[in-house]
Amino acid sequence: MSRKFVEGLLERADIRTDGARPWDMRVHDERVFDRMLADGNLGLGEAYMDGWWDCDDLEEFFVRLIRSDVRSNVGRSWKIVWYYLRSRFLNLQNRRRSWRVNWEHYDIDNDLYAQMLDRRMVYTCAYWKDADSLDGAQEAKLDLICRKLGLRKGQRLLDIGCGFGGLAAFAAQRYGATVTGITLSKEQRAAALEKCRGLPVEIRLQDYRDLGAEQFDHIASVEMIEAVGHRNFRMYMETAHRCLKSGGLFVLQAIGQNASSRSGDPWLDRYIFPNGMLPSVAQLGKAIDGLFVLEDWHNFGQYYVKTLRSWHKNFLSAWPVLAQRYSERFKRMWEYYLLSCAGAMRSRHIQLWQIVLSKGGVMGGYVAPR
Repeated sequence: MSRKFVEGLLERADIRTDGARPWDMRVHDERVFDRMLADGNLGLGEAYMDGWWDCDDLEEFFVRLIRSDVRSNVGRSWKIVWYYLRSRFLNLQNRRRSWRVNWEHYDIDNDLYAQMLDRRMVYTCAYWKDADSLDGAQEAKLDLICRKLGLRKGQRLLDIGCGFGGLAAFAAQRYGATVTGITLSKEQRAAALEKCRGLPVEIRLQDYRDLGAEQFDHIASVEMIEAVGHRNFRMYMETAHRCLKSGGLFVLQAIGQNASSRSGDPWLDRYIFPNGMLPSVAQLGKAIDGLFVLEDWHNFGQYYVKTLRSWHKNFLSAWPVLAQRYSERFKRMWEYYLLSCAGAMRSRHIQLWQIVLSKGGVMGGYVAPR
């Protein structure tokens, strides 16, 4: 009964069970159908990790699944309800909980990221407009941020959520900026300190809420707001406003979603980004209301597909080495993560935005580099 019902739903997406096409679902355990109906995407992802089903082209599988809106017809178990209620009534990104994503995702092993990412270890969407390699596309993205800021030699830049220090090192080396980066990840801080050795860069293990009244010429925050949470968006923007000098610019790069929500994807929450959630246009607009002038909003989510594919290719190439430390279940989890996100981006279900905000407005108007 469950199989027949699920197959009917999948048919809407032109996905067949045990079909011959790359995006078709090959079933190895019949229990997968009950799991999908009970737990939706959480059950689908866990069943894939457990080897209950396979697919030669997971990215295309998710493009078809998302575009057909099959997921809205499945998954109403107590687990899904729990994720919703937890996000609805708790501040999952308070000071104590905000460290969790760093322990479980960023602090797992710098070697994994060194193998998967570009040479600067930039773990955010690259800018492929005029680039033909991951290294080139990530440098182009870092340069685009600096150009959008109008960064000049000697200026102070605050990098909120500095990751492995790629932007901090680039801004100091190429633009002569003095950079302060903050992160909650001990492993990322260690890598960033090494990367920025000898440069005018300070890397702090610090929560954005503890920045105080220190001021900077410009601010950048690249795909960190996804860990902030809807209850804290306004506080986040107030902190940035307080720390930005009058006339300064704030470049915010964010993965966003098309409709406002108070919770993230249950599978991603459990296995990849604990307590994470994507902001919407409305939520970001409400958060900046009365604080900043919106100078530019740039959507280049199509470039995340190519970025994720590059990470996936590097991950697979490095797997013979990584397999000495990670299990086959981890490999399946990581592939599911990278390729499902690529499918979500390709389907236009989620977006990638670079937003330029100013404190007081740019006199004469702002012309955004592309």
